[in-house]
Amino acid sequence: MGDAERSVGEHTFRLSDLTHAGTYVVDDRGRVVEVNHQAELLLRRTAAELIGRDAHDLLHRGPRGEPLPRSRCVMRQPLLTSDTAHGEDVWLERGDGSLMRISWMVTPSRYGENEAGALVIFHEIGSAGLDQRERVRSAASMSEPERLALLAETTTTLTASLDVDESLRQLVRLVVPLLAEWAVVDLLTEEGEVTRAAVVHYENGVLAHRVDLERPMPRVSREDTMPLARALRGVTATLVSPADYERQPSDSSIARVQRELFETTGIQSACTAPIRGVRDVVGALTLGRSERAQPYTIDDLLLVEDIARRAGLALDNARLYERQRRVAETMQRHLLPRLPSVPGLEMGACYVPAPRASQVGGDWYDAFVLSDGAAGLVIGDVVGHDLDAASGMAQVCNMLRAYAGELGEPPSAIMERLDQAVGRMDEPTMATVVFARAERCDGGWRFRWTNAGHPPPLLVESDGRTRFLEGAAGLLLGTGFGPDREDAVVELPPRSTVVLYTDGLVESPSHSLDVGLARLSRQAAALARHPLNDYCDRLLTRVRPSDNDDDVALLTLRVPG
Repeated sequence: MGDAERSVGEHTFRLSDLTHAGTYVVDDRGRVVEVNHQAELLLRRTAAELIGRDAHDLLHRGPRGEPLPRSRCVMRQPLLTSDTAHGEDVWLERGDGSLMRISWMVTPSRYGENEAGALVIFHEIGSAGLDQRERVRSAASMSEPERLALLAETTTTLTASLDVDESLRQLVRLVVPLLAEWAVVDLLTEEGEVTRAAVVHYENGVLAHRVDLERPMPRVSREDTMPLARALRGVTATLVSPADYERQPSDSSIARVQRELFETTGIQSACTAPIRGVRDVVGALTLGRSERAQPYTIDDLLLVEDIARRAGLALDNARLYERQRRVAETMQRHLLPRLPSVPGLEMGACYVPAPRASQVGGDWYDAFVLSDGAAGLVIGDVVGHDLDAASGMAQVCNMLRAYAGELGEPPSAIMERLDQAVGRMDEPTMATVVFARAERCDGGWRFRWTNAGHPPPLLVESDGRTRFLEGAAGLLLGTGFGPDREDAVVELPPRSTVVLYTDGLVESPSHSLDVGLARLSRQAAALARHPLNDYCDRLLTRVRPSDNDDDVALLTLRVPG
């Protein structure tokens, strides 16, 4: 939308005109849809890091940097009541982890094609937060509701992601600077190696990673009785001071590294707690105080131990998910074929997995030469986002190729056989598929296809005219209804291109399917004269939604002039 005009009440303006105020627009779900340059500067985040994100989850914090429950967020109330409101003493988290105290106004607005939302205008009114020593709290000074709220927020926040790095980032944000000035996370790998995954320091309102201290660690010895080694073996949480490491055993390599940590950081008091998963120890969490004289207490230790236990469950789930994801992606990539050489035709294809930390899908493409010399083309998507979906995709893909390669029947007949076979699979599987034949006819080519619940192929002519091939549409595979399927056929003009794609290319939470299809049609036409060897990559770059949470398979066919 860029400098698109916004309408608030009876006033018309451009976001770029408000050069002295940070401004952004949110939709009716609270997601940022537009932001001006001043907001980028104040928040120390780029527009790409803001747009599409939930403003409350990303920005709103309590005065000590703690995540703010939605029920206590005064800036969200105008979104619910459609009223204008303003105030002060609200804290936003910048991209570098520092806090900014603001005065603000939220008012209803319209954006895009008359979509409902709200305009947020804010100014910085103070320093980047309370004094660091005021911000670090003792568990003994926290009320029981505050402790319970922190633990509940820990569970909610850490289980919201299935990405290990994101979970670590959120864990650090929860405890620093609320409980510590230093947070150190050591993780155990599946092979038993130890990695110092995060060393974060809060100073002058900023969370800074000490990458010079993040490194591989020595292995843990079973005989090592020092606090970190015990925590990594899952033994117990411990209150620690530099004195504990002044007399470490000479054969304890991990103790020597921990002593160097205390000397480098100036930590005077620390809590070290095991991060336990469901079955095994995942790692250890160490929180340290270097600027405050008050040492940690038993109350602090119990709170840190509880936080570490909840973090362990989240990290264990994230690791399990990533392991499953790697298996599924490997399966998908190994099943995606090398495109055949068919005289008189050009083909291109690409597959892009879902973004990091999102789910694995069952998208695939296939192309092969049939017994009568025609080219068989397949684009499909097995319903689901897990290893079962990838496994189901492998079975459906292989069955379709076998039926098509041996029987020489029209696409509709092949699809009916495949539908019956899918119904006999041990695990219930549903899939959307387009199966097509590119056939020679009178010196040219024609495209014959049938569609089982999949987005329609797009035909792009050399002059830029486009149309979706919506014929021969039927139910997806695996429904059990077994309807008679139909074929459709179209002549392929010289220099025309057929685009077969999965729904990840056009679907998005932020816009309707019609918008995605229109964008595909427009961009495919603009690229009609580009060589096919880079057509797929360019089309993906221009069309795939930025908030896409699915994988994408793309297969193109071109008739040369």
